[in-house]
Amino acid sequence: MHRTYIKDLHAAIGQEVRICGFVQTRRDQGGIKFVVLRDVSGTVQGIVSKQAGEVFDQVGALSLESVVEVVGFVKAQKQAPGGFEVEVASLTVLSVAEALPIPVVEEKGGNEVEAALRFDYRWLDLRKPERLKIFKVWTALEKGFRTYTNSHGYIQIYTPSMMNVASEGGSEVFEIKYFDRKAYLSQSPQFYKQLAQAAGFEKVFMVGPVYRAEPSFTTRHMTEFTGWDFELSFIESHEDVMREEELMLVEGFKTVQAEVVPDLAIPTLPFPRITMQEAKAKLKKLGVPSDKAGDFSSEEEREFGKLMKEETGHDFVFVTEYGSAYRAFYHMRPDNDQTATKSFDLIYKGLEITTGAQREHRSDVLLKQAVEKGVPTEALQGYFSYFKYGCPPHGGAGIGPGRIVMKLLDLESVKDATFLPRDVKRLTP
Repeated sequence: MHRTYIKDLHAAIGQEVRICGFVQTRRDQGGIKFVVLRDVSGTVQGIVSKQAGEVFDQVGALSLESVVEVVGFVKAQKQAPGGFEVEVASLTVLSVAEALPIPVVEEKGGNEVEAALRFDYRWLDLRKPERLKIFKVWTALEKGFRTYTNSHGYIQIYTPSMMNVASEGGSEVFEIKYFDRKAYLSQSPQFYKQLAQAAGFEKVFMVGPVYRAEPSFTTRHMTEFTGWDFELSFIESHEDVMREEELMLVEGFKTVQAEVVPDLAIPTLPFPRITMQEAKAKLKKLGVPSDKAGDFSSEEEREFGKLMKEETGHDFVFVTEYGSAYRAFYHMRPDNDQTATKSFDLIYKGLEITTGAQREHRSDVLLKQAVEKGVPTEALQGYFSYFKYGCPPHGGAGIGPGRIVMKLLDLESVKDATFLPRDVKRLTP
């Protein structure tokens, strides 16, 4: 007999079925025993009477989270969750679960398990339906992004994680031993995305790991995370990049709404845009402290997100023209203002989820900006060579999908939106 998923049982009322899953809960009620089974598609109540003999005893001996195979008849039952239940005819235990170190189903009024312990037993924590929903949202969101990129001529590329130089400069890199020399884990695929533009690919996107050696213990930072990146050629300004991203996000949100979260609001186009200078003026009026003229602190991001929601009704806002002192050397600067950049961050519900910019494609200007910022140019000669043989004007963005999912589902930490998080202290499981 073929296996039936729990989500399809409503169409099998009056039929014999075979289902497989975990024992979520079990209770006795005199001569009747109830067992709730869970598979990836949902839960169903099974029922067995004392007259069933051996099966009745089997159900009584089941430990929570054991994996079982059940054959039974689907019966309509108004009082049961979903309006039906399965009358168990036979039961096979496929894997016996020992006593659980953390609960999969939280008891009402019970103490909440600490995050560190949950992550120690992440595979049990992930059995909870609300955790499964997180990764269904991830899947749908990326499906929407791919729908957009696939229909707009993007080419997917796969870039190395090991580099001979730090991709973004600075000290927040993981150094590794690479045979007889040093290498670094990639902070960003930025250099390789630009190489693709020099190669004439014109539109590229990628999904891959990003590594940041940040000694941070916040709810929004990790030492390794998944990044979504895209880059495109022959742009006129960073406005072209922003327009692409908002279209990608809308497609992603539409897919999430259709497949996982029916009441999710689809953001309207275009997203609000405001310069850093204008944003700082608004925050100053609110009395929000600022210690950087050309960048946001985390407090400023949060307060600015709230303010923009009040003023525009929008959860998203692009902040543009970040100060050149706070941006990478390869961000293009306006001809009339060398203190600014043709760059942006996208803020979603008070949290930065994207950094993007028009890149500097003129080799002489690029080298000049690198020298000005004290970047060790000798080690970057390979990168500079990308631009010596003709390279179109281009720009792109790096997106943190974990942060999007975190805010979309109102999770407490980006770690909860990550399958197996990595931070300063965690390298397992």
